[in-house]
Amino acid sequence: MASHSTLLALLMSSFLFHTVVADASDDYCNFPAVFNFGDSNSDTGGLSAAFGPAPPPNGESFFGKPAGRYCDGRLIIDFIANSLGLPYLSAYLNSVGTNFSHGANFATAGSTIRAQNTTLRQSGFSPFSLDVQSWEFAQFKSRSESFVKQGLFKDQLPKEEYFSQALYTFDIGQNDLTAAYFSNMTTKEVKAVIPNILDKFTIVIQSVYWQGGRYFWIHNTGPFGCLPYVLDRLTLRAPDVDRAGCGSPFNEVAQLFNQKLKEVVDQLKKDLPLAVFTYVDIYSLKYELLSHASLHGFDSNALLTCCGHGGKYNYNANFGCGSMRMVNNTEVLVGKSCNNPFRRIIWDGVHFTQAANKWIFDHIVGGKFSYPPTPLKMACKKN
Repeated sequence: MASHSTLLALLMSSFLFHTVVADASDDYCNFPAVFNFGDSNSDTGGLSAAFGPAPPPNGESFFGKPAGRYCDGRLIIDFIANSLGLPYLSAYLNSVGTNFSHGANFATAGSTIRAQNTTLRQSGFSPFSLDVQSWEFAQFKSRSESFVKQGLFKDQLPKEEYFSQALYTFDIGQNDLTAAYFSNMTTKEVKAVIPNILDKFTIVIQSVYWQGGRYFWIHNTGPFGCLPYVLDRLTLRAPDVDRAGCGSPFNEVAQLFNQKLKEVVDQLKKDLPLAVFTYVDIYSLKYELLSHASLHGFDSNALLTCCGHGGKYNYNANFGCGSMRMVNNTEVLVGKSCNNPFRRIIWDGVHFTQAANKWIFDHIVGGKFSYPPTPLKMACKKN
């Protein structure tokens, strides 16, 4: 992780760089579609479609109602699509009111790279692991191409050439690490499974590549040791807390995962020569925001959950955001939104607020936190 002074310099230059390239429209990539793979950090309705909708007050800050996102508003993937001039991505699992002409979202909340040997009800982790998402993509691609050739659903499905011209975005891996901890693995044991997790990730990237995918935008994992749902559940396993109040062992594991992920991406560049890869350092930005919240315009108590109930972090695993409870024979909303989510970073103890997502997006779009340093709109060009 970069030092605080280095990060501040990068943050300032990120905006400057973004302004400079704004006029270089001739150099922009024309991504006609985005295909996203991931977990709740980029789920725009997959889990809600399969297992029931995210309840209010999710969606209150932008959509005005629940919109399949575990957030008060938009996610980073929403800002990515919008900045490329594309509609918000429909979840692949949505069967009503969907339009996939500019891409599809295969992410579901709770997804892992490696398949879990538990059900959603047992562990909270989704059955739609990354390999399943890749199978969904393969079926989506083949069926879309078949229908379009028949002249069917042309307004709802991508053109055949879009699959090789699209941007493929990935934001997944955090749940693999927390799932390992939740199954009582030690930090040493969690570190030991990282290579296997990334082997599974590599297989999926290769699969997409051999189906024509060429442009890959890959987020590393965030500092999950700062999230209330981890701190609340694993407090006794993390006696070492840093100056930001985050569990140091967990963030060290996240950093190791990111180091190995970057090595994997570097190897993929060599193995898949027709592809263009951009590795995005989400970790450094999220940690900077959480550790210097007031400096960036957010409330100083950065780890406090906006939509929650009770406890040190306003988080209770038994009464999450939007949960209802009987009080004096009356059903009341227990998990309700804070007064000003626009100044909060943590939404529900697990996910970030729209304001935090927008702050992060504003700093990755110009490319200063990418390797190589590539702006989003130039992510089709080899550096």
